[in-house]
Amino acid sequence: MRFMIIVKASPESEAGVLPSEELMTAMGNYNEELVKAGILLSCDGLKPSSQGARVRFSGENRAVIDGPFAETKELIAGYWLWEVKSTEEAIEWVKRCPNPMPGNEAEIEIRPIYEAEDFRDEYTPQLREQEARLQKAMKKR
Repeated sequence: MRFMIIVKASPESEAGVLPSEELMTAMGNYNEELVKAGILLSCDGLKPSSQGARVRFSGENRAVIDGPFAETKELIAGYWLWEVKSTEEAIEWVKRCPNPMPGNEAEIEIRPIYEAEDFRDEYTPQLREQEARLQKAMKKR
């Protein structure tokens, strides 16, 4: 099972405060553990929402909204993509994570990623072939 592990933003991360060398070292060591365990697929930190944008869809209309965005607790500061056997295994790994916002309360959300079999009949053979082509093209990059 694949999961997105979402690090929630804090007022400090939204203000652009960069992590300390100590936290970067701890996270680097943690990421090495994830790689050695064979579960880490990808990970990155995100810049503050003040450097981002949103596109709001309303029927055929599109509206661009520049950051920053309100509700810091709903924003994302970083993520990991993992492949593990279960939600319980993902939880155990998250519990081992260094506090991503030292000195503050922090929250990490664990979300399963849809797999092909989740879509049942709607995922036609043509869609499966298209997905296989896309995956192959992405791996070449």
